[in-house]
Amino acid sequence: MATDNQQAFGWFLAGLGLGALVGILYAPKSGRETREDLLTSAKDGSEYVRVRAREVVDQAGHLVDTGKVKASEYVQRGRGVVDQGRAQWEEFVDKGKGFVNDQTVKVSAAVDAGRQAYQTTTAAPGEGPLS
Repeated sequence: MATDNQQAFGWFLAGLGLGALVGILYAPKSGRETREDLLTSAKDGSEYVRVRAREVVDQAGHLVDTGKVKASEYVQRGRGVVDQGRAQWEEFVDKGKGFVNDQTVKVSAAVDAGRQAYQTTTAAPGEGPLS
């Protein structure tokens, strides 16, 4: 199995070499012209990559700036919601305290009334408040 892969790779290399040889022999330009064309293409390619890299950096910077603005907006919205929730919570707490105070007064009044009723019913005749 390994020899099949090695043999196929050998044929691949042979074909690659043969193709390069045929390409050089039948090239429409001289070696110097071909090298100059290759050098020009390489320079053009590197300039293209450099320009695209700048564009990508600029786009990334723009996206980062936009992200910062959006994040700031979301933080402000979040703070507004938290402040509103805090205000509602304080309102509910104040209402709860008022309710508890009202109930405390009512319970105290009921306890006093019950105490008074107990004293009235357990007092000896002639000692109660009605005598």
